[in-house]
Amino acid sequence: MNKLPRLLYTAALTVPLTTNALATSLEIEIGYVGFEPDHGPVLSNLLPEPADTGFKGVELGILDSNTTGRFLKQHYTLRGLSTDKADEIVPATRTLYDQGVRLFVLNLNREQLINVATALPDDALLINAGSQDNRLRTHDCIPGLLHSMPSRAMLTDALAQWLAKKRWNRWLLLEGQTQEDKAYADSLARSAQRMGAVIVARKQWSFDTDLRRTAQQELPPFTQTSEYDVVIVADERGDFGEYVPFNTWLPRPVVGTQGMSPVTWHRVVEAWGAAQLQSRFSKLANRDMYGGDYAGWAAVRTLAEAVTQTGSIDPANLHRFIMSEQFQLGAFKGRKLTYRSWSGQLRQPIPLVHPRALVSQSPQEGYLHPVTDLDTLGFDQRESQCSVKGDS
Repeated sequence: MNKLPRLLYTAALTVPLTTNALATSLEIEIGYVGFEPDHGPVLSNLLPEPADTGFKGVELGILDSNTTGRFLKQHYTLRGLSTDKADEIVPATRTLYDQGVRLFVLNLNREQLINVATALPDDALLINAGSQDNRLRTHDCIPGLLHSMPSRAMLTDALAQWLAKKRWNRWLLLEGQTQEDKAYADSLARSAQRMGAVIVARKQWSFDTDLRRTAQQELPPFTQTSEYDVVIVADERGDFGEYVPFNTWLPRPVVGTQGMSPVTWHRVVEAWGAAQLQSRFSKLANRDMYGGDYAGWAAVRTLAEAVTQTGSIDPANLHRFIMSEQFQLGAFKGRKLTYRSWSGQLRQPIPLVHPRALVSQSPQEGYLHPVTDLDTLGFDQRESQCSVKGDS
């Protein structure tokens, strides 16, 4: 698959304005920095994630913001970089800052986010639209950082709530060999404890066989253990998880990273006006919208909403407003979304989907919270050491 061109100075992503309008409009530059590594081959190549995941969502966010912004004399420009070279990230981000960019949407991993935040002065406003790492919301706190991407804990809590409603409380947990798979499995273990579920066995897939030929022989004995209600897979890369459904020792449903999955976004989400967003994205990108695209879109729309409501482009003013009770983001999930004052996490419902349909959306009915039921997903304030409100 073709990589994105390294430098994406996309001044063309604007709604045309007249010369007089340009002279009087509020100019807003948003920087995008994305890391697109080569993940290597996987057994199943049926659903490869596009190389431009994330960037296309940001691009749509810019176009949507300019569609409304031209009536408000606001003009948005996207500038940035997408690369598979990790050593280009910090220098490129610093270059954008030196050129005057103060608002950044970052599609990076945890270590890269920390490096970028350390390299930039405090007057930059950063939104994480790439990393689901739980530690960024609990211990590895970056002052002022916002997260439009849900944490793994939000995803696994959403799944655990649905399983609890079904009373499927005995879990067989299968995990892959990568650090990301372990992180997802650890998050599932936390969610199980929160919801009163029991993990009857936690097994790591370590076979080197080609499951395209041997799944029917390898997976039944691998999934043979004590009685379980559901098989939960933690295989973010797709090394083996696609072959687990219908190949388990007991005839049980498969959920997690494969089967029915908790996701940031999916093409089957069409309610709450989402079909319009899906249509606009498909027209722009000639493909379906992925979770990373949605997080990038939501990050840009967060910034645009703050600019619209405050009439300011000052990062400190925007951050202060985003973290206030006055901020609300309409984002096609049936709820007005807000940010958590402690971790900077965007509160949002989590769709539960299989490849062809939306099954449910969490939080599930009956899960209550003193502030909002959205805070039953992920880390509540008492579970986090972060505090970003007012920091910028």
